[in-house]
Amino acid sequence: MADPSDRAAQACLLVYDGQCRLCVTAKRGLERLGTHTDASPIRMVPYQSEEAKQALGESYRPGRPNVAFMVSPNGEIARGLDAFLALLPGLKGGRVLSVLLSLPLVKPFGYLLYWFVARYRYSIFGKVPLAGVSENPGTPSRETPHK
Repeated sequence: MADPSDRAAQACLLVYDGQCRLCVTAKRGLERLGTHTDASPIRMVPYQSEEAKQALGESYRPGRPNVAFMVSPNGEIARGLDAFLALLPGLKGGRVLSVLLSLPLVKPFGYLLYWFVARYRYSIFGKVPLAGVSENPGTPSRETPHK
């Protein structure tokens, strides 16, 4: 039987903005939606965590992130819409959406829509208090708001 820490080391890391209401809501929705059993495991951490800073390395910039990031176990980083496209095959119903996004003009429109929403997410959806962010890279963060 594999050690749980080995499984965590092989997981993709989705880095989202932990202060963006849309991002936090999307994260919770992805957790509820679940993945196929044959899909690569995915862990989600807020951009504001030390773990995200370490995983992103030179790609990390202090302040609010412009996009979400997907860090693969080999260190490759996908940004923006590409970070979410990497999730689709493992999500229930995601393969259908992948086919839809492969149609001409749909994917470029998706990139444009992602850019617009990412740019104006705070003014459209608002900001939430940053949830408890783990400073220990091996410990998952909790979604308990600060009071």
